[in-house]
Amino acid sequence: MTNRSPILAANMPLKIVVLLSGEGTLLQSFINRQKEGLPIEIAAVISNRPNVGGLARAEKAEITAHEIDHKLFPDRATFEADLIKLIDQYSPDVVVLAGFMRILGELFVDHYQGRLINIHPALLPKYKGLDTHQRAIDAGDSEHGSSVHLVTSELDGGPVIAQIKLPILPEDTADTLSERTKKREHLLYPEVLRWIAEKKLTLSQGIPLCNGEPLNSPVVLEPDGEK
Repeated sequence: MTNRSPILAANMPLKIVVLLSGEGTLLQSFINRQKEGLPIEIAAVISNRPNVGGLARAEKAEITAHEIDHKLFPDRATFEADLIKLIDQYSPDVVVLAGFMRILGELFVDHYQGRLINIHPALLPKYKGLDTHQRAIDAGDSEHGSSVHLVTSELDGGPVIAQIKLPILPEDTADTLSERTKKREHLLYPEVLRWIAEKKLTLSQGIPLCNGEPLNSPVVLEPDGEK
C-alpha cells in the first residue's frame, strides 16, 4: 500500500502507475497533457504484453517502463502477486488502467481499493464487456461514449466517476464509432486525473466524492469541437 497521504499536498503532483497492453494512445494523452501542465507524475508504465507501442512511448518520454508477460506465469494469482510487488515499488496514489486487457482478480482489486481506475468505451451501466460500439449501434442508441470508473471485482461494475458522450451518426460503423470515441477518451481520462490531483474529486473507501459528498451521478464532460 502507498505510504503517501491520501490527501495530496497542494504542490504535489498525483503519482500514478499506468497499466496497458497495447499501443498506449491513452498514455500518450497523459504525456501530452502533462507537458501542458497536468499535475501528474507518471512513475512507471507496465505492460502485460512484450514489445508493445505503449512501452516505446514511455521510453521515448523517459518514463520507466516494464513488461511483465502474463503468459510466463502458471496462473493469474501468481502473475498478479508479482504485478503488485512491481507496482508497490513506486507507491502510487492511483493505479490507472489504460487499455490493460486483463481481467483482474479480487486480491489485486482489493489491494488497490479506492486507488484503481479504468476507462470503458460505453456509457455504463450499459454494455459491460466487449464489442460495445457494435452493441450500441445494434440497439439503435442515439448516443454513445466512455466512462471512467473505480475498479471493483465486478467486471466494469465499479462506481462511475465521469462520462463523455457523443452522438451515434447514421453512417457510423463499429470502427468509425470506435475512433470517434477514442478521441473523446483522450479528453476525459486526463481530466479525471486533474480533478483527483487538484482534490476536486476524492476516492474514499471505493466511493468517489465531490466536495466531500458522494457522487449521485457521473460527472459529464462537455468538450468543445468535434461531435
